[in-house]
Amino acid sequence: MKKKSAFHSVRRNFHQNGFFRLRVLSGVLLCFAGVTLMFALGKASAQPRTPAVQTKMLMGGLAAANKIAPWVMEHTANGQETEFFVVLADQADLSGAANLQTKAEKSRYVYNSLLNKSQTTQGPILQWLRDRAITHQSFYIVNAVLVKGTRQVADALAARPDVARIEGNPSIHNNLPQPGPVEISQPQVPATIEPGITYTHAPQVWALGFTGQNIVIASADTGVRWTHNALKPHYRGWDGMTADHDYNWHDSIHDSVSNPCGNDSPFPCDDFFHGSHTTGTAIGDDGMGNQIGMAPGAKWIGCRNMDQGNGTPTRYIECMQWFLAPTRIGGGDPDPTKAPDITINSWSCPTSEGCSADTLQAAVEAQAAAGIMMVAAAQNSGPSCSTVTDPPGIYAAAYSIGALTTGTDTIAGFSSRGPITVDQSNRIKPDISAPGTGTRSCSNTADNAYTTASGTSMATPHISGAMALFWCALPSMRHQITASRDALDNAAVHIASTLCGDAGPPNNVYGWGRVDIFAAVGGGGTPTPTPTATPTATATATASPTATASDTPTPRPTPTPRQEHARPRPTPPPRP
Repeated sequence: MKKKSAFHSVRRNFHQNGFFRLRVLSGVLLCFAGVTLMFALGKASAQPRTPAVQTKMLMGGLAAANKIAPWVMEHTANGQETEFFVVLADQADLSGAANLQTKAEKSRYVYNSLLNKSQTTQGPILQWLRDRAITHQSFYIVNAVLVKGTRQVADALAARPDVARIEGNPSIHNNLPQPGPVEISQPQVPATIEPGITYTHAPQVWALGFTGQNIVIASADTGVRWTHNALKPHYRGWDGMTADHDYNWHDSIHDSVSNPCGNDSPFPCDDFFHGSHTTGTAIGDDGMGNQIGMAPGAKWIGCRNMDQGNGTPTRYIECMQWFLAPTRIGGGDPDPTKAPDITINSWSCPTSEGCSADTLQAAVEAQAAAGIMMVAAAQNSGPSCSTVTDPPGIYAAAYSIGALTTGTDTIAGFSSRGPITVDQSNRIKPDISAPGTGTRSCSNTADNAYTTASGTSMATPHISGAMALFWCALPSMRHQITASRDALDNAAVHIASTLCGDAGPPNNVYGWGRVDIFAAVGGGGTPTPTPTATPTATATATASPTATASDTPTPRPTPTPRQEHARPRPTPPPRP
């Protein structure tokens, strides 16, 4: 009995203690499972939020980085500082200018719209830059601020919602045409009209009494030797007795080294030859037989935007802004009523050197809105197709010019061809062509020095001068940019070519063809405008040389005004 009782006691204790321990163990396990479950649920509930925050931050960073041009990224690597444009998202709407009729109205409207937009939107960014003592310069023709800073500065600005993009300010080397031997012209040489002037039929327009009177052409180039015998009489700042450079000259070269004109020249100066040469082809005439210009009755003003051929987007934009509202020397008192009618732009901003395709577009379009005809070289990268690659010649708002071998209807081998592919527009360029080889015009070496050069640089001022003649003869068309381009295009001698697309017109080799300014103003069978001025040139107009072209020139039929109007230019695609 004793043994049995002991056994039962042990078994009873085991059951009691084992059950207790099992219950404790079960409780511990349940608690552990609960904690684990709560942790897992908490972790699971947190997981959807954490990656979303990270994704949002990542996407924001990527969006900001996508605003920064590759050139800026490259030139701010490893802590470097560089100059870049901070382009604001809010840009002025200039569409209302199209409904205004006069140049004065257009100029004031565009100037005030641009200035007001910059003043009402740039404040926060300018304050941010001032607080950090960051070097900057404000512009209004494009609502943008030029900044000198590091990648961190660029990143911070790109992250702002009021910033559209960050673009570079690279140094651009223009491969400008080189001058030929310099010729010193003796007084009272036989009267000579340059063959390029003759081939465009400008002398026939002079004979009607239209030489460009009351039209102002601006040079954006290496400067101008204003005292040159063929240029000085036509400078708006010269009254025959004294010179006044206020509102007639601006120098956007502020940081050159060893430039013959120095920096911020207070009077027109040409540091190469190119600007004097192109200005001479537009308006030059020394009154002693050197009839080198298309519109000798026009006046000229100038802005130096290249340092011996080296430009930057800042220099280019500064000149375009000054043209909208010229100022006194050194700045101050801007006056949009003193803006030029036409500008000569024989320069480029190569995308291959870091200039973004759209860096200058808003500035070019602002000039057009203000009624300024911007005539631009198509560049010298031919003969391959799609070699018009650089601003401003690629833009629809720029009147882009191809070069003919002077005296013929053959395109010059160097003349760039379309279509435009750099901005995916497939736009036809050039728009029209003019003589561009062996062009004789002013040299910057002496007041009576002349030289020859070849390039679309030389063709461009032929068209600038032609437009001055057109507006002089038909003042009702003055500053109507699209209609005036249509008139010159429709009057051009079409030259068919299938080298870079359809034969046209227009085509990607000659555009609408060789300019014929006499036909554009109403010669060649159409009603002739009544002359309102006395011609300044007395030379007898000569017939154009017989064309010898590898492509086929199509003689322009004698049109009626209705037929001319019925042959419209193609509508350019919308801005990308």
